[in-house]
Amino acid sequence: MSICAVIMAGGSGTRLWPLSRANHPKQFLALHGSESMLQATMKRLSSLEIDSSITICNEEHRFFVAEQLRQIDALGAIILEPEGRNTAPAVALAALAAVGDPLLLVLAADHLVEDELAFTSAVNKAIPLAEEGKLVTFGVVATSPHEGYGYIKRGAEKSSGYAVEEFVEKPSLTMAKEYYSSGKYYWNSGMFLFKASRYLEELGKFSPEILRACKYAAEGFQPDLDFLRMNTDEFYKCPSDSIDYAVMEKTADAVVIPMDAGWSDIGSWSSLWDVAQKDENQNFARGDTLLHQVKNSYIRADHNLVAAIGVEDLVIVSTKDCLMVAHKDHVQDVKIIVDKLKSESRTEWELHREVYRPWGKYDSIDNGDRYQAKLITVNPGAKLSVQMHHHRAEHWVVVSGTAKVRNGDNTFLLAENESTYIPVGVVHALENPGKVKLELIEVQVGAYLGEDDIVRFDDQYGRETEKL
Repeated sequence: MSICAVIMAGGSGTRLWPLSRANHPKQFLALHGSESMLQATMKRLSSLEIDSSITICNEEHRFFVAEQLRQIDALGAIILEPEGRNTAPAVALAALAAVGDPLLLVLAADHLVEDELAFTSAVNKAIPLAEEGKLVTFGVVATSPHEGYGYIKRGAEKSSGYAVEEFVEKPSLTMAKEYYSSGKYYWNSGMFLFKASRYLEELGKFSPEILRACKYAAEGFQPDLDFLRMNTDEFYKCPSDSIDYAVMEKTADAVVIPMDAGWSDIGSWSSLWDVAQKDENQNFARGDTLLHQVKNSYIRADHNLVAAIGVEDLVIVSTKDCLMVAHKDHVQDVKIIVDKLKSESRTEWELHREVYRPWGKYDSIDNGDRYQAKLITVNPGAKLSVQMHHHRAEHWVVVSGTAKVRNGDNTFLLAENESTYIPVGVVHALENPGKVKLELIEVQVGAYLGEDDIVRFDDQYGRETEKL
């Protein structure tokens, strides 16, 4: 029987702010190694006989997914959710989109698995059970009493696994210690293996309203570049629920396979410190850092020099626009800062100073009341939309590469050190016709410099346009 990997790549990962933000969440970051969490998840499948893949993501993250999977030659189907509805509907859409009736191996894109051989072994043990019609979940063998994870209690032995006796919410520390000492409880990994048809059958039995909405949404599947779009109006009607609540806690065919594979959901800065390679003082340091008499700390400098002196048990993360300092015992409170940023209508909860776009990226290097300077990088062969602005003029200076510019009625090439000026209201476009990246400085001047002052007339990435 064929296996289809279903990778859930939604979510905002705000517990790892300021590195992970709503516009660029942790599954697209290289947090542990040189590859992004999404790429590492896909590569983890190389030892399994996977016939196809379906990645499910938010509309806003679609080009992250496509580009990162393309980089590792793992591009498969990508389903775009207009709005998150938790895991039960997401997997239902994948089951409805899958060709034939494969086994669905459901994985989160932002989890760490350090022992890939143990991971592969657990999946292979689960395959016969899934082929029999069981709904298999993977229980992580606990290494400590952990309050941050849900638990699965095992029941009677079932071949290479156990019947699921009970799913348990995140416990108190006292209860976690009892679970750990009993040896009958596993951490709930959120990974599953089951036939597409069996999942849909059980979903229809226990959560028919979810299945109904997803069927109507899937009837509207339409390909768009690398993506699969659904009937969004129908999907908005779908209730939000997890696989555990919607199906696994209710079905009589839930089976748990133990997995001892160095798993972590990387759910906080302290958990990232736990799995990081540390020095003799139990510090992890990355980037331009200087440490003196520092212990048990996680320090990451992605831009400026970070110097730490005589401290311990801290998390220090420096990005281009933020510095976050927290005690390791209080890293869960990062979400309080994120909520405060939202309530004050600040952009740092959502956007980095460096923002990725389907054509490349831009870095807002300076700004004032009536000006903003950006370093724009355009990938070879990429093109920004044909557009205009009501409130700002723009000056472009090429730093490296070659730019093909449309400025009003004129189209011309600009080389290094050459520039152009685009007045307010003039239709313009920018393209990289070369084989190397194009870099240019853009200086915006005007009364309003927001990103929503863009009127698009033509766009190759499927974004909304108006008639010229």
